[in-house]
Amino acid sequence: MREISLDRLRTLVVIADLGSFAEAARQLNLAPPTISLHVAELEARIGAPLLTRARSQVRPTAIGETLLLRARRLLADADLALDEVRRQVEGLTGRVRLGASTGAIAHLLPQALEHLRAVHPGIDVQVQVLTSQASLAGLREGTLDIGLVALPQVAGKGLEVTPWRRDPILAYVPADWQPPARVTPAWLAQRALILNDSSTQLSRVTNDWFAAAGLYPQARIELNYNDAIKSLVGAGYGATLLPQEGEAAELDRRIVRRPLRPGLWRQLGIACRQEQVERATGYVLQALARLRQ
Repeated sequence: MREISLDRLRTLVVIADLGSFAEAARQLNLAPPTISLHVAELEARIGAPLLTRARSQVRPTAIGETLLLRARRLLADADLALDEVRRQVEGLTGRVRLGASTGAIAHLLPQALEHLRAVHPGIDVQVQVLTSQASLAGLREGTLDIGLVALPQVAGKGLEVTPWRRDPILAYVPADWQPPARVTPAWLAQRALILNDSSTQLSRVTNDWFAAAGLYPQARIELNYNDAIKSLVGAGYGATLLPQEGEAAELDRRIVRRPLRPGLWRQLGIACRQEQVERATGYVLQALARLRQ
């Protein structure tokens, strides 16, 4: 069964508002026969008259009034939908899906979102806690628009990864352990450790740091939630290696941070699809670029 055209409904509404086929033709910039054809097609589709002519005035029938009520709603919804899409195309509104680790979400992303809200308040960023590999998979599958990932990464076909930040990795140690001014692999390997598990790039980086000194310590606990790790460090349960993210101050007086010898760094990149991004996604990328190091 053929659907009713919005153009035909708009013609009907304008005729009813103006009370004239001729005036409707002028307002819609259509030929009078076209206006008549639109009404005839609607009446054929409905199976009943929609308009009556009385004393040179065109008025809707009772059935026409019912259809006009619905037609006005449909046309208003269609106009609203087009306006929303137009605003999204222009970057005034939009939804951007972003994946990142808990640390990046807690300590880095809020700064970018604060700037974004000030300059582009209509953009909604939906954040998911994901590993780097899961973020890249989401980009490939089309379920994400941006991923904050630990480097190095193999982007794969259709994706690009650009360097974003280079943050020092520090030792977080219970204060009563009285750590040295700079923590070495030898000193740390003799203590209980709470580290990220082997699925993370941070785990691979820290394992390489120990391995370069010929050490292969086993973690007492493996977690991927950095704030939970810090809580356990504060309780004296072990030490950890974590990146210094943003300008966050010490969270707990029971914890001290120490630089490493040799130094160690966590590198982050921004991953997105190589195809042309929507304006909303571009604005989020610009906000993230403000935090580039």
